[in-house]
Amino acid sequence: MKVILIRHGDPDYVKDSLTEKGWREAKLLADRVCRWDVRDFYVSPLGRARDTANVSLERLGRTAEVKDWLKEFYVDIKDPETGNNRIPWDFMPAYWTKRDMLYDRNHWMEDEIMTTGPVKEEFEKVCRGIDDLLAGYGYKRKDAYYEVEHSNTDTIVIFCHLGVSFAILSHLLGISAPALWQGFFVAPTSVTLLSTEERIKGQACFRVKKFGDCSHLYVGDETPSESGFFIEAQ
Repeated sequence: MKVILIRHGDPDYVKDSLTEKGWREAKLLADRVCRWDVRDFYVSPLGRARDTANVSLERLGRTAEVKDWLKEFYVDIKDPETGNNRIPWDFMPAYWTKRDMLYDRNHWMEDEIMTTGPVKEEFEKVCRGIDDLLAGYGYKRKDAYYEVEHSNTDTIVIFCHLGVSFAILSHLLGISAPALWQGFFVAPTSVTLLSTEERIKGQACFRVKKFGDCSHLYVGDETPSESGFFIEAQ
């Protein structure tokens, strides 16, 4: 089985839609998506993800099921320096790299800063969401792997966001979400492909075969957006 995670196109956050560049990216992405044999499509309820998905879906004459747990992982926590609300990633390196618990795949949600907001509860919603989805295709979560009730070669496509994609990857791969949020980047409309590996019959793990792939943009001479990647200090 294959799970494809797609980040939305270059975002217009004010309108919760896409920029002019984002629409160009979505059209080039659709050229790629339309060549795939996809069983089901899923999408975040947020406009920028739905707009990105709709370019492909309209060409295919398909629809996507909206899943609330695929919305961006904007969970308010308290900034340790200002006391203001903030998202639970994009910390400065001198702060987060000293907090060993943030590297712990099982306990990062229990770090002092994460407990200032409902991070654990929201992360568990994402975990339940992806596990319930996979169970419908015959892959039932057990401990940190999946029991295979019936193997298949289905492909599902999920249009969502950077933060929640990494939350999903955290759960599927057994890597702390902060390590992914802080150490990895996927550009708008990039494609991340995971595939099951069943080396022992009835026991499957997901492995990443493509990560943040933007080859569809290069084909169209479109430079990937760096939305979400910080400019270096001058």
